[in-house]
Amino acid sequence: MRQHIGVDLTVLRISKEYRRLYIAGFITALGSQATYVTIPYQLKQLTHSALDVGALGLFELVPLIVFGLYGGVLADRLNRRRLIITMEVLLMVATSVVLVNALLAHPQVWVLYADAVVATAVSSLQRPSIEALNQSFVPHDMQRAASALANIRFTTASIIGPAAGGLVAVGAGPRFVYAANLVTFSVSLYLLTGLASQLAPAPHDGTDRAAMKAGVSFLRSRPDIVGTYIIDLLAMTLAFPVAMLPFVAARFHSTYALSLLYCGLPAGALIFTLFSGWTKRVHHYGRAVVYSAALWGLGIAVFGYSSSLWLVLAGLAIAGGADSLSGIFRSTMWNESIPTDIRGRMAGMEMISYSLGPTAGQFRAGVMAAWTSLRFSLTFGGLACSGSVGAVGAALPSLWRFDARTDINVAAVRAQRSRDE
Repeated sequence: MRQHIGVDLTVLRISKEYRRLYIAGFITALGSQATYVTIPYQLKQLTHSALDVGALGLFELVPLIVFGLYGGVLADRLNRRRLIITMEVLLMVATSVVLVNALLAHPQVWVLYADAVVATAVSSLQRPSIEALNQSFVPHDMQRAASALANIRFTTASIIGPAAGGLVAVGAGPRFVYAANLVTFSVSLYLLTGLASQLAPAPHDGTDRAAMKAGVSFLRSRPDIVGTYIIDLLAMTLAFPVAMLPFVAARFHSTYALSLLYCGLPAGALIFTLFSGWTKRVHHYGRAVVYSAALWGLGIAVFGYSSSLWLVLAGLAIAGGADSLSGIFRSTMWNESIPTDIRGRMAGMEMISYSLGPTAGQFRAGVMAAWTSLRFSLTFGGLACSGSVGAVGAALPSLWRFDARTDINVAAVRAQRSRDE
């Protein structure tokens, strides 16, 4: 049965360090996802403006780019465990700030924007180290299984966290969500401190600037990898719907509509991932990423155009499932073909591609909704996504031809990891 539905738990069983990092990441994601949906909700309550909610993405752009790149350099230079724990503490502090703000008689809007800047910067410094450790804790031939497990962790947290966050924020108030997030940070910190201390990567010579240049040079030699970044960036920029969910929910005048909408994407992702056993037979990862991203766009178009709550939910579920498949193939391609000693820097650039898109996307959606209509903004964005990612696939032959069975980079990383082990 486990093989049939495509969930291989072997890596959780054989790697204690990966298991601890996995559980800590799940607990952190629960609280962070609840807070993630609560801040736009609180901002909507304070401003009643789609443009102001969408502007959250604009405030996150600069710290995401700057600290994401530098976080990748640090991941290949410093002790990754220590860096992850330090950033987790700082995220806890940032959550404490929005909690205090929510307890005020008149919460300040500027605090929410400032917190978005700080939290994005800290997360951007942390994420590359987490991704690099995930690769090192997982045997080379189990990277696809680990990618599926990562999807299950994220989507499960993205169902429970936003659903609980939406219900609690609406029913009791944002302050209760922020307080609960402090508890989840405390638990994850306990687990992270139990990771083995000998986690510093092999040091590299030269300055941080030289290390960054080396990373850029590597990317220039890998247009197939660059293609995966571009596709994800386009898909999220043109068709990211989450910031607009409170406004879509208002169409249906139901107290449960917002929670259902927040569950749509992750529910679809979880279902597709649980039945992703067939992906083991797919070796052309680049083509799979293109097809999945195009399906994401079509799902968002259905979501944006439909007037029925159930069709809206179906569109979100299709989009979420397509995004999960894209994530499996992208992360497997990265971890199987990027050398360990540069994995942190590439993780920093990857994070920009899959994080910059949503932040830019929510701003695009808010601006277009304010200038035209919410329906047009979401429907146009989904269709534009499908068309643009297809164009990228046609423009990058190396991405389209990528075959894990014959790719020289996959073979080189497999040989390197075999020597290291």
